[in-house]
Amino acid sequence: MSQPNGPATKSDAPCVRRSTNQRSRSQRWRGAVAELITLQREYNAWLQALPDSLQESATAEALQAICDLDLGDLEAIEPPRGFGRD
Repeated sequence: MSQPNGPATKSDAPCVRRSTNQRSRSQRWRGAVAELITLQREYNAWLQALPDSLQESATAEALQAICDLDLGDLEAIEPPRGFGRD
């Protein structure tokens, strides 16, 4: 343990966690948006497969809300590359 006014030691240094995901932020963004689009399609298929008796249920309403989201705006975004690489 270091002294209150003494020099910082290695144990005083903040711990920086490195991500195990080596993809860039823009790659991760595109991957996340692609995953959302895939999920939306799956939820749409689920909604279409619901029996008539469940068409007015809370599940159907939630599925419809997901299907009604316009993910095109997210898909159109091109994140900045950053640090002067734009």
